[in-house]
Amino acid sequence: LYAGKKAEDPNLPRNLAGTVFDQERRAVPGAVVYLKNMRNLAVVTYITGADGSYRFNNLSPDVDYEVRAEHEGLKSPTRSLSSFDTHKEPHIDLRLSPHGGHCGFVGPTAGEE
Repeated sequence: LYAGKKAEDPNLPRNLAGTVFDQERRAVPGAVVYLKNMRNLAVVTYITGADGSYRFNNLSPDVDYEVRAEHEGLKSPTRSLSSFDTHKEPHIDLRLSPHGGHCGFVGPTAGEE
């Protein structure tokens, strides 16, 4: 028998978490985070906590999602969570700007810096 690490079940749901930041990299409480299911186009929202964090639980591993944030007229670029991403706890930080999705460069997410 193979006694190594047990493979994760690819059918288990995954959870998406992250933090919404302003242009100065300060966490933004009270931002609205939108998560769009690209299969059925359903959108759910989350209001960030005092530390700017958000979390969406029990996401289907075989569906692509788009996530973005808004707060007081500022918007983040839309980021994608692919069904090919096998992480069970993906982390996507969102940075607000006056230009929203048209600001060009998107900074790295946590763990990529």
